[in-house]
Amino acid sequence: MKRLFQVLALMALVLAPLLARAVEPEEMLSDPHLEARARAISAGLRCLVCQNESIDESNATLAHDIRVLVRERLLAGDSDQQIRDFLVSRYGDFILLKPPFEPGTYLLWLTPFLLLLAGGGVIYLNARRKMALVTPKELTPAEKTRLASIVTPPEGE
Repeated sequence: MKRLFQVLALMALVLAPLLARAVEPEEMLSDPHLEARARAISAGLRCLVCQNESIDESNATLAHDIRVLVRERLLAGDSDQQIRDFLVSRYGDFILLKPPFEPGTYLLWLTPFLLLLAGGGVIYLNARRKMALVTPKELTPAEKTRLASIVTPPEGE
């Protein structure tokens, strides 16, 4: 039991930095409901500098500016969708961590599946080729005679 507690404590210490956010105290809104909406919106927006982080996690200056912009739009009374639409019109679908499934993004969404299918096809064809190499062939009559002469002991033994 003590060992389990130690492992859990170690995991908590290792994972604690991942919970930290880049949102600075002066950015936060005084209204907890609006701040929660701002966090929900910014968690779905990609940092255009870091590209693998949401603006909520990024310390980049541009991410800070977009977080502030989101909060300003919330204070102005915009809905969550209006804010997303505004940012998409300004930065394109790239700003969304989960871009919409539409003709312009089909390749983006389908590439992993296409690569998986292509990889599966290569593995299947390779396995078939190896099976063809491993499958024993029928011996010719000359080979059978030669094998019989090698395997059968001479008469008289």
